[in-house]
Amino acid sequence: MQNLEFRTGVIKPIECVKEAWERIKPDFWILFAVFLVGAILGAILFYVIMGAMICGINYVFLKQIDGKTIAFDDLWKGMPFLWPGLVITLFIVVPMIVVYGIIYVPILAATLMGERMSQTELLSVLGGAFAVDLVLIVVMVCFHTLLMFSFPLLVDKNLGAIKAMTTSARAVWKNMGGVVGLIFLNMGIALLGELAFCIGIYLAIPVIFATNIVAYRKVFPAYK
Repeated sequence: MQNLEFRTGVIKPIECVKEAWERIKPDFWILFAVFLVGAILGAILFYVIMGAMICGINYVFLKQIDGKTIAFDDLWKGMPFLWPGLVITLFIVVPMIVVYGIIYVPILAATLMGERMSQTELLSVLGGAFAVDLVLIVVMVCFHTLLMFSFPLLVDKNLGAIKAMTTSARAVWKNMGGVVGLIFLNMGIALLGELAFCIGIYLAIPVIFATNIVAYRKVFPAYK
């Protein structure tokens, strides 16, 4: 599959949210459990199987969005994608580590040297670090956005890791308007979840995840 075709101009954020909610309502708690267990296992094992868990989560959500019967055990269907999932995870996590290093190392160094630096010098270091950090954060958000379809492409279209990432980047770029709207809408949903005694964010995550899967399915239709 050298040139996987995809649709453009089909991501309508509000419609994606509505469709996602209608699709996941019947099995919301199964999907919530799948996401929670997958995320916890991936974190506990130091991200080694995080990619496989994300693939499993995508597999379950894709089945749900496609109108198929799901089960909690479907989460383990992501394990065959352990290695390609790990590659994509590294592409996401390693730059984050570098960015956080750039963010916190100068601040830590400035703090430790505080007694030997004037207040003006200290504020200058902190201000410069903040400006650089802000730029890097924006760059990382853009980079991660380009990869948002990578994991579903692994499990849905059986692409390799690199091909999944490059295909995702092309598809996101060609649908940038809808994707940006989707991101802001997801941020709004997450904020509403935070306002609901902070625990609402955990209940909002499956909705956000399902919304992204609906958007993915709009761009990459299921095989007939």
